[in-house]
Amino acid sequence: MREATPKERMLKKIRKALIEKTENPHPKLEETGPIFTQSNELLEIQFAEEFSKINGQFLFAESKEQCIDDLKQIIAERKWTNIYCWEKSLLDWLSVDGLSLETNDTSFEEANVGITTCDALVARTGSIIITNASEAGRRLSIYPHIHVVIAYTSQLCNDIGDALRIVQERYPNKMPTMISTTTGPSRTADIEKTLVLGAHGPREIFVILIDDQV
Repeated sequence: MREATPKERMLKKIRKALIEKTENPHPKLEETGPIFTQSNELLEIQFAEEFSKINGQFLFAESKEQCIDDLKQIIAERKWTNIYCWEKSLLDWLSVDGLSLETNDTSFEEANVGITTCDALVARTGSIIITNASEAGRRLSIYPHIHVVIAYTSQLCNDIGDALRIVQERYPNKMPTMISTTTGPSRTADIEKTLVLGAHGPREIFVILIDDQV
């Protein structure tokens, strides 16, 4: 019998986590007890589960090459156009045949998809930490209807406090003027208590998580 690859084992765990319901760790929360418990799950699995709960679209890639293949497939299936990517760290390996990307802000008002990196991923809440210190700036993660985040397993952390420490370590001399915590697609229920996605930002958010700890 063929032995499962690392990616197949990871995807099996992620699928199981998304299907099975976990019990409430605080059925009778006492005020004197800790607010949060430390999960024994892998951060990848915990993030995938929490991110999917808030209508995020999660993909796990074993390598950059797999990420490119997954991205091409999504673009073809959903017929995406006007895809913008401004970060050199991504363009260095995303600029391949069959993947058409807008690399400047010409006609930015027509942007449908924005592809960016992030600074950290918070597993407990399924949140994405983004700052304006990246080449994508403030606009590319907010204006397009669809936001694709390309992240790495080494950027996963347990809680928001850990994420802020990562940002501090990354920018020790000058903290970014904007630190955004994105937890799922933009939403509002202000109008007649009806939930509307994409009210103040992207209506769809994808995270492609690349394993860089193999």
